[in-house]
Amino acid sequence: MTTTVDYYELLECERTADAGTIKSSYRKLAMKYHPDKNGGCKDHEARFKAVSEAYEVLKDPQKRAAYDRFGHAAFQNGGGGGAQDFGGFSDIFESVFGEFMGGQRGGGRQAARRGADLRYDMEVTLEEAYHGKATEITVDVSAQCDTCDGTGAKPGTSAHRCNTCGGHGKVRAQQGFFVVERACPVCQGAGEVIDDPCRDCRGDGRVERTKTLSVNIPAGVDEGTRIRLTGEGEAGPRGAPPGDLYIFLHVKRHAIFEREGTTLFARAPVSFTTAALGGVLSIPGLDGKTHDIRIPVGIQSGKQIRQRGAGMPVLQGRGAGDLVIQIEVETPTKLSTRQRELLEMFRETETGDECPAAHGFFAKLKGVFAAE
Repeated sequence: MTTTVDYYELLECERTADAGTIKSSYRKLAMKYHPDKNGGCKDHEARFKAVSEAYEVLKDPQKRAAYDRFGHAAFQNGGGGGAQDFGGFSDIFESVFGEFMGGQRGGGRQAARRGADLRYDMEVTLEEAYHGKATEITVDVSAQCDTCDGTGAKPGTSAHRCNTCGGHGKVRAQQGFFVVERACPVCQGAGEVIDDPCRDCRGDGRVERTKTLSVNIPAGVDEGTRIRLTGEGEAGPRGAPPGDLYIFLHVKRHAIFEREGTTLFARAPVSFTTAALGGVLSIPGLDGKTHDIRIPVGIQSGKQIRQRGAGMPVLQGRGAGDLVIQIEVETPTKLSTRQRELLEMFRETETGDECPAAHGFFAKLKGVFAAE
């Protein structure tokens, strides 16, 4: 079993994206990760190759249609783990579009129906999204029947060619000037008939089973990231290849940090004395380190301070985003008698230059009303 991030995820596109969107996203990513612009960085070179491979498939309508149906197995000998030998892209194209092109290649029986893809929704914490993790999931799925090895026939027997369709899986009927082709009503399109079905799967070649699967979640995943487990979907009927299992990740809301791409945001209240005099704010990061944020003298509420490289790691890449702290100056609401006295003394010494914005505002007010 292999764990792969699908081509749409690599190109940062939705599965419904049009050709123009895919091309634009590819150009942006190719420029970002091109080895010539990254000092020969091996990680960027690997990401560049992966993005280029994804684009080569998705830019071609025929290859994209095959990928949407078969996934990475469409372009691998053995169809992903040896479940099916596609015999080249021409066979894949025919399996996708054959029913619209008037029959099967070479007069053989209808291609075996691939098992359905499955979806599994998984929730992870922001910490788990940061570090990645290895975990296990349990799914209920139709799996190949062990008794008949997925053939659907009772052990010791086998299926025979359907006499109605001659093994093609389809029959044709004349309707006026047109010839209509439909699935054979006797074999339901399989091209074969089982006279003595397996008692455990009743001829389907599949049984319901609970499976436990290992999943590797890479560091840097985000809300909606899809992970494909090749061949772990529904088993195909009568030995046909299985579908894939798609894991959709959902990141829990964090108590402190908000995320936008690889950038982490946090709001930090500071006292008005720290804002006036400056200081250091210690923020524990998701990386387990304490980041010392230096507060400059006279900082204003709403000002953002950026800590480079303290954000989320880049998915399947190198480096990390930034941590952005937004300062919120807090006005004290509970003062001791001594503190109040000190503030009164400070107010008596104010000239207006200490807070130029406030001084300028009231100066403008005086000017407006004086003009009237």
